[in-house]
Amino acid sequence: MKKKHWITVLILAITFGGVYSFVLFNPPLEIGTLGTAVGNKSVVIGIGNKGFRKVKILEVSVNNNEKPSKTKVQVSNALQGFIITDDYNNNESKKYGFKNIEDVSIKADTSPAATYKKLDDGTASKKDEIYGISVFHSEAIHQVIIKYSYFGIPFNKTVLFN
Repeated sequence: MKKKHWITVLILAITFGGVYSFVLFNPPLEIGTLGTAVGNKSVVIGIGNKGFRKVKILEVSVNNNEKPSKTKVQVSNALQGFIITDDYNNNESKKYGFKNIEDVSIKADTSPAATYKKLDDGTASKKDEIYGISVFHSEAIHQVIIKYSYFGIPFNKTVLFN
């Protein structure tokens, strides 16, 4: 009986290690659209999840790990797109579904590449949810660092703006 027990434990350890390695070397967060306002003080980063489980955004920082003045997530649709703004509460902005980062999980299978393909094919619809991180800062934004979690594993994604 002991030999069967060890074989089972070994198989489980190899399976867990394989899944962990796969996730670690294939992070699910994908960057799509990049948009900036004059002076790079307001940016939007289109993001999506090419994985098979939700992604949770933990924190967003800019430049040298500075906390931005304002950060929100746009939950829009493929036909509408995103808006670049520093006023998340005006009537025009409300249509773009601005939400607090902690209130949004990026659904699986929302890869920007897949959305672009649907737009090119003419098969995109309002049901195709897209996500954009909107960041406003008092100084020009040169980079945005997105800290997120997938399967409980923390990841960082850096987006550069020139």
